[in-house]
Parts: sequence; C-alpha cells; structure tokens
Amino acid sequence: MHELLRLARSIRCDAADPGQAFSHRLRIGVLVAVLILLLSLLG
Repeated sequence: MHELLRLARSIRCDAADPGQAFSHRLRIGVLVAVLILLLSLLG
C-alpha cells in the first residue's frame, strides 16, 4: 500500500495551468486504461 501511495505522489501534477493539469490527467488515465486492458487480456 505504501508503494502505491509513493507512486501516486510521484506522478502527481501540481501545475497551475488548468490545460496542463488536464492533459496530465488524461495521459495518466489512458495509461491506467491500457494497463487494465493488458492485464485483463493476459489474465
């Protein structure tokens, strides 16, 4: 659990620009979706 929290802090985006924060969240969301898809196909 501590490793997951540390990972979440490392990919956190504290940008003041809303556009940059949105694009960061979008990239992270796509990455998580791809990981879930790969795990479901392999599992």
